[in-house]
This record gives sequence, structure tokens and C-alpha cells, in this order.
Amino acid sequence: MQTLDTFDWVAIVFYFLILLGIAVWVIRKKEDNTEDYFLAGRNIGWFVVGASIFASNIGSEHVVGLAGAGASDKLPMLIYEIHAWIVLILGWVFLPFYARSGVFTMPEFLEKRFDARSRWVLSIFSIVAYVLTKISVTIYAGGVVVSALLGIDFWTGAIATVILTGIYTVLGGMRAVVYTETLQAVLLVLGAAVLTYLGLEKVGGWGSLVETAKPEYLNMWRPPSDPDFPWPSLVISSTIVGIWYWCTDQYIVQRALTAKNIKEGRRGTIFGAVMKLMPVFLFLIPGVIALALKMKGELHWDSPDEAFPVLMSNVLPSGLRGLVAAGLLAALMSSLASVFNSVSTLFTVDIYKKLRPNTPEKKLVRTGQLATVVVVIIGIIWIPIMANISGVLYEYLQSVQSYIAPPITAVFLLGIFHKRINGLGAFATLIMGIIVAAIRIVLELIKEDLNPDGFLYKMGSMNFLTFGAWFFLACVLFAVVVSLFAPAPSAEQVANLTFGTISEEEKRKNKNSYNWKDIVISILVLAVVIGVMVFFNGK
Repeated sequence: MQTLDTFDWVAIVFYFLILLGIAVWVIRKKEDNTEDYFLAGRNIGWFVVGASIFASNIGSEHVVGLAGAGASDKLPMLIYEIHAWIVLILGWVFLPFYARSGVFTMPEFLEKRFDARSRWVLSIFSIVAYVLTKISVTIYAGGVVVSALLGIDFWTGAIATVILTGIYTVLGGMRAVVYTETLQAVLLVLGAAVLTYLGLEKVGGWGSLVETAKPEYLNMWRPPSDPDFPWPSLVISSTIVGIWYWCTDQYIVQRALTAKNIKEGRRGTIFGAVMKLMPVFLFLIPGVIALALKMKGELHWDSPDEAFPVLMSNVLPSGLRGLVAAGLLAALMSSLASVFNSVSTLFTVDIYKKLRPNTPEKKLVRTGQLATVVVVIIGIIWIPIMANISGVLYEYLQSVQSYIAPPITAVFLLGIFHKRINGLGAFATLIMGIIVAAIRIVLELIKEDLNPDGFLYKMGSMNFLTFGAWFFLACVLFAVVVSLFAPAPSAEQVANLTFGTISEEEKRKNKNSYNWKDIVISILVLAVVIGVMVFFNGK
């Protein structure tokens, strides 16, 4: 592995000076109120919304983890990267309901649709989920990237990046996050595109890559009997996780809520969906390239999670290597910044403000900043525990999300599609979901000590995708049955919050918020997704 030279360091310093300039400009512009701090004043255009959605999603845990999946015979994980069609569902299906309700957060929407109990449960559940998935995984990936690129030890790299990101997120709020993310998205896409091109050249072209790795390696569809990635479970569970992540999760939806209006918000999601098509080619393929070069004896790495940084340091020329390294560090920072801001929004708006409704705006902003600091510390503590759950980073992320997503996805989908679902059904489903998810994570950690013939062992060792699919079905049935034990919600409570209760005026407004271009681009995105599914069939 080559270390960075003088030109690389000049490129890194130059990039971070630009980033610092943006952060300072934003910090000087911002106002001390919650709408500006948490939603950037709700005044962002579609390009920045879309780039921010993409950059929030593509952190270094994605770059490192997805390339690691490509380098370790886990190509079926690719299905999570062709979720551009689910990003479209956010803009076309969910966003109009969120925009009409005027909410800051997803738990706040549940309170409007159901009751305050659901809001409390989802707020606390979401904060815990962020620590279990996004924060610890992103910090871990950052440590891998920084130690591989800069030649320093893992913990120094991880903690230094966290502190640096924490500073500008705490000071600049959401506006600093979305503008710095836009720059980071552009740089990362360009850098990864050059890396893919040069990597393919080094390996001898696409034909040589397929020949070295074998065509069956590039098959994302495994038979239903496959112990790791049975395709029916993969399709169902990945869709459930996708709807939770892209359509109901504060981390992503908060970006769409910063838009000036529903038209800009939807266009932002369409643009985000277009960009979401890129990771397959920009991050997963480099992992396969790294594997092919390793098989040829031209590259060496110990863990699949090191595939991307090692390939980058050996293939890219001086200067460009530094710029892409900066992009990787920036991707890590943008993911962390996004999740820090989302956690502080959830804590401040959904917990602190509910307990102390008369708190001045300035104090609410300070509370959000303090919440960020606390969550960072908890995330760092969780990393060593995380290492025990799953081998490859990206698989860990998807397995934990398969336990967290089903109850939340069930409650949101039923909430907007079925007006009979009430507060009791939503609250009971979320509580049941938390308990089952916690039991599954504990059983997975201790399964080696359990009786192999017992029920608990089967629960802990069942394929995570199959578990997620059955768990979702159980959550839907549970929500419907429990809702029937309590009265239906009043017409006022569900007005404009379900498909069956949208007024004619709101339907007209929604129809005026898009045109034929939005429809055509959305259809093209769907066509590319289908094309990728057909192409990666191992033939």
C-alpha cells in the first residue's frame, strides 16, 4: 500500500480549506432559531436537497462496506444499492403527507396521525437505532479509512474525525450540513468514477475482470435454499429496510423537509434517486476489481473492508489520490454530520421540547448541540461491541437494520394507506417491535452458548433476511388486530393524513407540484434499476 505524498497532502489541505470556508460562511449567516438550525430555514432548492440526500446515504461506511461486499462474495448486497426506486417513493408517496402536516420530525408525524405515545416510542427507538447502526458503523469505517490512508492507528483516526465533524455540525446546524454535503457528493462521485475507470484498465478491462472473478461471482440472485442470501427473503427484507430508511427515517427525510416547497422537495428526491444509481458502478465494482487484482497477485489486503482504500492508494496518481482520500474522509464526515444533526433534532424537538414546551428558541438550539456531543461519546463506546455481530461491515449494517425496520415500516405504511389503524395499534406494534429486535440481537450475540435444538437458538441463528420478512408480516397483522380492539380514529384526526382522506383541494395542489419531466425521469430511473437486476445474473 502506497502512502500519501506531498501532492496528495496539498490536495487534502486545499479541499478542507474550501470546506472550512463553507462552514464559516454558513455559521455567520445562520439564525438562532430551531427552524434554521434543524431544517436550514426550509429554504433549500432541489439540487442541494438531492445532493444532500445522496451524500447522507453514501458515507464512508458505504464506500468501505460496499466495496468490501464486492470483494468478499457478497454481491447480493447490491440489492440495497439499487433502491433508487424507493427514493422515488419518498417523493411521490410519502413527502406530500409530511409537507401537508408541517412537521419537523418523523415522530411528530406519528403524533399527528396517531397519538403522543407513538411519538415518544419512535423518538427514543430512533436515537437508539442511530447509535446501533449509523454512528458506530460510520466511526468504525472512518477509522479503517483514516488508518489505511494516513498510516495512523485506528482509534486515533476514528476519534479525530469525529471531533472535527462534531465541531462544524454543532456550530453550523443543518445549513452547514447540507451545503458541505453537496460539495462532498460531487467530489466523491468524480473520484470514485476515475478510480473505477483506472481500476478496470489495470485489471485488463471488464472481460478480464469477469474472467478472473468468474461470471457466477457477479450473480446477485442466489437460490431460495442459499444459507446467506436466499433471493425471496433478500427482495422482501431489502424492500422493508429500504422503505424504513428512505421514506420514514429522520436522517434522510429531514433533507427533503428543508426544501422551499413540495415541488422542490419532490424534485430533490428524484435527483437523489438518479444519483443513487451510481454506487453500484462507483463503489461495488472497485471491490470486485480489488479482488481480481488480489487473485492476480498485484494487490494485497487482509480484510475485505480494506479493499477500497488499498485499491485507491495503488491505482490513482499522486494528487488525485489525495483528493479522493479527502473525498472519502469528507464522505465519512458528511454521514456523521447528518446523523449528529438528526439525533439532536429528534432529542430537542421530540423529547426536550415536549417536556419543556416554553423553552426559548436559543436554549433549544443549545440543547441540540449538547445532545450531539453526548451521542458521539456513546457511539464510540459501542464500536468494540459492534465488531462481534457480523463479519463484513456492510452486512452488519443490513442485519441490524433488518431487525429495526419492520415495526416502523409497518406503522408508517398502514398509517397512510389504512385509515382504520389507530393510536393503540401503532403504539403496541412499535413496543412489540423494539422487544423482538432487542431479543434477536442478544440471541445472535450469545447463540454459541445456546442449545442447538432449542427454539432460542433457531431464533438467534435464523437467516437475518428471512427473519426480517416474517417479522414484518407479524408486525402488520399485529397492528391490524390490535387496532380493532379500540375505536377508529376521528375524521378530523386523519384528514389529509391518509390516502382515503385527502381533500379535493389538496389533490389539486399535489397535481400542480409536478410536470411531465418529473414523470419521465422517474420512469427512466426505474428502467435502469430493472436493467441492473437483469445484468447481474451471473451469466
